[in-house]
Amino acid sequence: MPVKVSVIVPVYNPGPYIEDCIASLLKQSLPPDEYEVIFVDDGSTDQTPARLDALAAEEPRVRVFHQENSGWSGKPRNVGIAAAQGEYVMFVDNDDHLGDEALERMYGYGVENGADVVVGKMAGQGRSVPVELFRRNRPRASVENAPLIDSLTPHKMFRKAFLDEIGLRFPEGRRRLEDHVFVTEAYLRAANVSVIGDYVCYYHIRRDDASNAGFQRFDPVGYFKNLREALDVVDQYTEPGKVRDSLHRRWLRVEMVERLRGKRLLTKPDDYRRKQFEEIHQVAAERFGPGVAAGLPPTQQVVAALIAADRYDDIVAFAEWEAGLALSARPGTVEWREGRLRIEFAAEFTAGGTPLSFPGGGVRAPLDGPPPNVAEAVAWVGADTVARFGTAGLDLLVRERASAAQYFQPVELTREIVPVEDSGAVRLVLKATATVDPSGAMDGTALRDGLWDTYARVRLGGWSKQSRIGPGPRKARPAAPAAVVGGRVVLPYWTDQHGNLSLDVDRATKRLGLGRLQDVDVSGERLRTALPLHVPAETGVLLRLTSSDRTVEAPGTLSPAGDGAVLEAALPVADLARATWRTALCPAPDADERRFLPLPLTLRGDSNSVKVVRTPRPGNVRRLARRARRALAAVLGRRTAARTKRKA
Repeated sequence: MPVKVSVIVPVYNPGPYIEDCIASLLKQSLPPDEYEVIFVDDGSTDQTPARLDALAAEEPRVRVFHQENSGWSGKPRNVGIAAAQGEYVMFVDNDDHLGDEALERMYGYGVENGADVVVGKMAGQGRSVPVELFRRNRPRASVENAPLIDSLTPHKMFRKAFLDEIGLRFPEGRRRLEDHVFVTEAYLRAANVSVIGDYVCYYHIRRDDASNAGFQRFDPVGYFKNLREALDVVDQYTEPGKVRDSLHRRWLRVEMVERLRGKRLLTKPDDYRRKQFEEIHQVAAERFGPGVAAGLPPTQQVVAALIAADRYDDIVAFAEWEAGLALSARPGTVEWREGRLRIEFAAEFTAGGTPLSFPGGGVRAPLDGPPPNVAEAVAWVGADTVARFGTAGLDLLVRERASAAQYFQPVELTREIVPVEDSGAVRLVLKATATVDPSGAMDGTALRDGLWDTYARVRLGGWSKQSRIGPGPRKARPAAPAAVVGGRVVLPYWTDQHGNLSLDVDRATKRLGLGRLQDVDVSGERLRTALPLHVPAETGVLLRLTSSDRTVEAPGTLSPAGDGAVLEAALPVADLARATWRTALCPAPDADERRFLPLPLTLRGDSNSVKVVRTPRPGNVRRLARRARRALAAVLGRRTAARTKRKA
């Protein structure tokens, strides 16, 4: 069988972090004889070389190459390309991992669309990843019709014949931004680039010790020397004009302006940020024409103008102003409607915890040179932001807590300009109603089991920020009743610590808040009770009854009834005699893995009938004893802490 994909993994002292990478590569949905994994060990000094050799001895699809340390990832990737037998090559870092279907989906999409480059959707755990690029699938993308230039990491799939035809390889040696040079040329010379936006293919992982190469502080002189090489690629393969300016704008925006904004600048030592500013000023003066900065949003235009004018102190002052800004996303009504969760929320920027105000009657005017001072810069940003408010955007994303994969949800948006009393200023408030369908919220597929957090994402005035939706009116309580949707129990709830809105999918037990059931009726073999659950339509369920030594199951139905649901089940009365039975509900009896939801309902079977009995609760004595134990533990903990402090 011809090899479809060669996965190339440069390796240097990953320690245990490589295990998740290995596991994800071995469990790909692409058949094992249709892909290979090439590990290129770049002189590791830990146990990794032996680990990889043992893996290769067990797995025919795995090959390992060892070499002396080259200082960076370029040479190992080039060695992998030379050894690759696949139609496509895919680059993976040794501390990251792939989605289970990544290779199969990316290869299939690339072949279907004749792509030289395939970009799979990314998720970042402790690392930022592009968002807008993956808003949808893009079968035929280019730097002109899609924000490809936002993604310059090499973790993509490239047609090997394409790389060989144009002679494209990574710059080698200890250097930065070798991936920018490689990926930019690939984008500009590819016949087609395809982007997968409906499946997370690549997971970027930040190590617990933040020792990933990309997180290490760099030497500004060497870094911006390497950046110039990426700009050289743009200049070589584009003509002067809008396209070239838009591409140059990416480096001005991401690698220069953003490094000099807000807390990102202020957390660095002054001598380091001065040196960084000097290098940025030199590159901007040498390489960027007036059309580059002019296309930036207001806040970024101001920083770019101050860079061009070589005004470091004003850069710092503007960063101090921006560092005080935050995004607030306040929840409104949260309710179920026909199996879909309807979330109302409002978002606006704040300064020092109070709503940010803007000049009333904003006017768009070009920024002719740098503002004379920071106050004028802030005023210009405010006026321009108000004038452009009609283009401001607000999205709701649900993010899987375990993987950091996030997905856009449908939103209805309104924009409100709210006068600030007796000031002539205004507030800019974005209001939205989002709809989350648990059966299709992951780009058309059902939410996986686990915890999901909700985020508001705002694009306004050059700011692009995300914020958790909260705090809610009742922390650590359900935000709306649990719902049974597609055989799963979905609970919207406010988180314990901050009261933010999250979703619990098929994991909730105690926090469901079912309380003591009312109106429980058992007549003969028929059980009927109301449940505080949202059910969009009648669905078959299974009732499990458990005694001290037996388990019995009874089929039933769950039907909508007002604001809740009605459970009806046929009880096997003869099997329940002379025992007390705890109950649990399975909303998806036909699932491969059944999940049961404990119910606050206890039954007692007699010889020919079943009756409801009170669910046992801790007695007064047991409750008092429990409180006493907690109080004693707290006292002992304080004494231990005090002794430790005295010894220190």
